[in-house]
Amino acid sequence: MSELIGDARKRALKELIRRAHAGANVEELKAEFQEKLGNLTPVEIAQLEQELVQEGISREEIAKLCDVHLALFRESLEEVEPLAPPWHPIHILMEEHRRMLDHAERLREATERLRRSPGNAKLLGEIEQQLKHIEESEPHYLREENVLFPVLERHGITEPPQVMWMEHDHIRSLKKELRRLLASREAGYEHRLAEFALALSDVLMGHFHKEGKILFPTALDVIPEGEWPALREEFDGIGYCCFTPSPPPAPRGPEKGTPRQAPDRITLETGEFTPEELEALLNTLPVDITFVDAQDRVRYFNQSRDRIFVRSKSVLGRTVQNCHPQKSVHIVNRILEEFRTGKRDRAEFWINMGGRLIYIRYFPLWGEDGRYLGTLEVTQDVTGIKALEGERRLLDDSPGVNSGT
Repeated sequence: MSELIGDARKRALKELIRRAHAGANVEELKAEFQEKLGNLTPVEIAQLEQELVQEGISREEIAKLCDVHLALFRESLEEVEPLAPPWHPIHILMEEHRRMLDHAERLREATERLRRSPGNAKLLGEIEQQLKHIEESEPHYLREENVLFPVLERHGITEPPQVMWMEHDHIRSLKKELRRLLASREAGYEHRLAEFALALSDVLMGHFHKEGKILFPTALDVIPEGEWPALREEFDGIGYCCFTPSPPPAPRGPEKGTPRQAPDRITLETGEFTPEELEALLNTLPVDITFVDAQDRVRYFNQSRDRIFVRSKSVLGRTVQNCHPQKSVHIVNRILEEFRTGKRDRAEFWINMGGRLIYIRYFPLWGEDGRYLGTLEVTQDVTGIKALEGERRLLDDSPGVNSGT
């Protein structure tokens, strides 16, 4: 990992940042920046923005002013280009950036032409196709949020991933509005489509530039080389968009002749299991479960066949607050606090997602001595349950029926 930025340079850099935030001319500050600081590494920039948040500048403000930072640091970052082999998670993310920008630009051009030629069926078809490609890019963001960001946090880079996650949610809101406008065909929708397509293209370009020039080089610097194959495995579990990446190198198998130990049995008050049996049982439950311990850290999740929300092994040990977008953290904290104090014994939510009704419940866990042990999250697709009528007393002969329960 790069050395931490020195105190003298840090003070000078923070002063330049504060002056930029206050409205000073960025071009003038850039000359002063080069004179006093010279080149600055991506890790140093990430550390700086992290400290600014810790000193009281909100993540929202950092997100708004990232473009100012990039303008100030542009010369330092000009030659930065994260290099990784084709199988590598960073290479995959960078290649997806390139392809997603291409779809966004095609969408922008098509909506601009539609504004000049309202109702053109061919253009509407092109817009639908490009928007679908952009909507199918969701695994890209999920891999960053559930795999890359938690690992960066474990290696001391905490605030930049949170700022990037805020930008992900902004991107999602733009995609959602584009879909709404295309579906509604409300009066003047052609002009609004063009406006939102341009906004999406600009936001993606800026966001990908920050990740490519700061976040990804920082990740390559702070995450040891030996950890990346496991991260690629977790990437594979979530899935890809835009293209199919090269396979990772074959893992080295265990040494020959290494004896395999028989697992101990887990004995509970009402029965016992082998670890293999218990894991199979938990993974077969028709619900997704996640356990958060008394220190608010994610310690376990099952791997049900049709998991509703993405979970990756990288979230294990991560605080549950960092597993949620910033806009909902206050709700998470309220639930946990009311569980600890005994004010609440459950919290329930239900949402519509992709035509399915999703039921989300939280329960506090208590030890025999009354200690708060943590919280259990249970998520269930209840679409099929909600549709049940009458009775079924005979076995359904259709094997493998997915009841949506």
